[in-house]
Amino acid sequence: MNIQLFADGDDKTEKPTSKRRSDARAKGQVLQSREIKSAVLLILAFFTLKLAGSYMYENILQFTKKVFIHYTIKKDILSPGNFWPLVTEAFVLIFKVVAPILGVILIAGLVSSYAQVGFLFTTKTLEPKFDKLNPLQGFKRMFSAHALMELVKSLVKIIVVGYIAYSYLKNEAKSVIALMDMEVMQIGVYIGNTAVNVALRMGIALVILGIIDYIFEWRQYEKSLMMSKQEVKEEYKQTEGNPQIKSKIKEKQRQISMRRMMSEIPKADVVITNPTHFAVALKYDTKIADAPVVVAKGQDYIALRIREVAKENHVEIVENKPLARELYHSADIGEKIPAELFQAVAEVLAFVYNLKNKVV
Repeated sequence: MNIQLFADGDDKTEKPTSKRRSDARAKGQVLQSREIKSAVLLILAFFTLKLAGSYMYENILQFTKKVFIHYTIKKDILSPGNFWPLVTEAFVLIFKVVAPILGVILIAGLVSSYAQVGFLFTTKTLEPKFDKLNPLQGFKRMFSAHALMELVKSLVKIIVVGYIAYSYLKNEAKSVIALMDMEVMQIGVYIGNTAVNVALRMGIALVILGIIDYIFEWRQYEKSLMMSKQEVKEEYKQTEGNPQIKSKIKEKQRQISMRRMMSEIPKADVVITNPTHFAVALKYDTKIADAPVVVAKGQDYIALRIREVAKENHVEIVENKPLARELYHSADIGEKIPAELFQAVAEVLAFVYNLKNKVV
């Protein structure tokens, strides 16, 4: 047998990412303590029973009297005309008696689950998992630290709850002798109160154990979401994309943008240079904008390419170091030049238009 199968091969040292948490939640892997939920339901159920006990008793008593006084005098009680009204009334009574407890349990269960998990609807937990049929994996889970801890928790819960019940009933042992002098009704009330008091004490103890269990479950949940460095890298690739592919895409985008920019240079009126470090191509068309627009700009190698394309297409090149630097840093491609550069650019355009015998 390969002993390594019982070991966790991943060195999970990284904290879970937000995507890891959201994926786990989508699969139904959420943090919750069933101990707290069970304890809250137990306390509220018996507390409701204590408050609504007289209401339940009165309804049952009135129905019982009606059955023995009204229905027993009828000879044809089993006929459809008499039997079905009795059955209907019995079901109504059951609903009236059980409704308070069921209502409280339903609301408490929903509130308790929502408080721990929030709103979550998923069918992932219902999907069959064939890996659980693997006997080796089942053997591993059976003797895992988690299974051992669950066994310890169950034993502690049984011991604590049993001790609380034993202590309370031990103190009530003297009162049991007095039951012989009580009427049946009084005995029933005493037994009911005793059961409710024991259950409430047990419920409070279970809540305390549930809080401790919640802390334990939180630590286990966080540990289960821990990731290895490789998993973090793989997730980053899935969400952000492969860095190599992204760099190729960006390079392709730069090439397309460069070709588009170079295709606009022949339409420019002038290219203002540094002369070697910066180059900015401007176009002034009153039909498009009320100020000159930057159609291309670049630095170093790109500036050289802009000058070459401008020469090939007979676009005037004007050397103006401070103006070229200001235009490069103050306006992007497709934007109008800043207002503070209007005068300087106007002088350059006037010079260019004069060279081409154009009227400004």
